[in-house]
Amino acid sequence: MSVQILHRGFDGLKFTVQAEIPLTLRAELAAAREFAKKIGQDCYTQFGETVLFVSPSRGRNFLARTGETGAIWLFQDPLDRIAFNPAITVDFRAFGLATGGLDHAEQHFREVMEALEIPYGEHQLRVTRTDFAVDFLAPWFEPDRCCLIAPPGTSTTEDTGVDETTTEARGARVTGLRAGKIANRQLAIYDKRLEVMQKAKHGWLTIWNAERARCGEDPLDLTDQSTSQVWRFELRLGSKQLRNKFEIHSWADVRAKLGDAFRDAVQRMRYTIPTHDSNRARWPTHELWQTFAETVTTDLTEHRSGVSPSDVVLANRTAKMRELDRQILGLFFTRAAISEVGENEFFDFMDRHTATLRDMSEEHPKTVGERLQKAAGKYCWV
Repeated sequence: MSVQILHRGFDGLKFTVQAEIPLTLRAELAAAREFAKKIGQDCYTQFGETVLFVSPSRGRNFLARTGETGAIWLFQDPLDRIAFNPAITVDFRAFGLATGGLDHAEQHFREVMEALEIPYGEHQLRVTRTDFAVDFLAPWFEPDRCCLIAPPGTSTTEDTGVDETTTEARGARVTGLRAGKIANRQLAIYDKRLEVMQKAKHGWLTIWNAERARCGEDPLDLTDQSTSQVWRFELRLGSKQLRNKFEIHSWADVRAKLGDAFRDAVQRMRYTIPTHDSNRARWPTHELWQTFAETVTTDLTEHRSGVSPSDVVLANRTAKMRELDRQILGLFFTRAAISEVGENEFFDFMDRHTATLRDMSEEHPKTVGERLQKAAGKYCWV
C-alpha cells in the first residue's frame, strides 16, 4: 500500500529552569498582568526585540507567550513562590520546532533569557518532556488497538482492555489510539487531518504541501478524505524517561542522548498486522510502524520541514481571517433576515449597514485604536 511521509520532526519540547527571575522583571510582568486583567486580553510588553504577550491569568505565576513559533513561558513569582515548583517553565510551540528544529528552539530560549536578563547556568536546566511525530499520508489506514503491542503495565486514563490502550472515535470511525502516560512514555496515533480542519491549523497544510511540491505532486485537498487522510504517529517521552533513565538535562544532553531515548522507546512497543497466530508477539510489524521506527532512530536533531516560519504564520493567519469572514457573513444574513430584507435587497442592505456600523464605532466611548489593540491581544502571530 502506498504511503508518503509529509512531515517528521519534534512536536513538543519542555524545559524547566531553576533560576529566579529578577525583581525588575517581576515588576514589569506584574504591571502587564494587571493591565491584561483590566482589558480582559493578553497584554504585550517588549524587552529589546523580544515581545512577551502576558496573560491575565489570576494564578500565582506569570504566564506569557512569544508567538506561534516561540514558546509558552511560565514564571514563578519570586515574592510568592509555590514550594517545590520550578521557577521557570518553557514549553516550545510545535510550529517553531517543525520549521526550525532544535536549533531554533535553543536559539529562541537563549535570546529570550538574555533579553529578560535572567541569570542561569546549564546545570539549572531540566528537560521534562519531548515529543517526536511523523505524519503519514495513508488514506487506507485506520488504527486498531488490538494491533498495538506494548510493555506489560502500559496504562492510560482509560482502561479498554487490550494492553490498556485508549481508543478515540467519531461515530463508527476510529480517529485515534493512545497508550502509555505522559510522565513516562506515551504513543499517540491520531487523525491529524481532522485536527487541522477543526482547529484551522493550516500551517500544517503548508508544511505538508511543501513536501508534496518537493516530490513533484499536487497539493492536498482536505475536502477529499480519500486522497488527503493524514495519520500522525507521535511518541512522547516524559521526565521518568528523560531525566531519571537517560539523565538528559541540558541542551548538550538533548543533542547527545535524545536519539538513544527515542530508539529505546520504539523498541519497547510495536504496531503489528494481526494473523491467526495466538502469540501476538509473533505478529509481523506493520509497514507504517517500521517506517516510523526507522525515522525515529535516525539523527533527530536534523529534522526540520524546510518551510519558513513566516509561511506557517501566514497560513494560520489567513485561515483565521477566512473563519472570521464566514462568521461576519453569517451575521449579516441573520441581521438581514430579522429586518425582513428580500433576496434582491441583500447586497444593498450590506452597504447601508456598513455605514451604520461605522457610526456606532465613532460613538463608542473607546477609540478605534484602543479597541484594535484589545482585539489584537487575542492573537499572537509574531
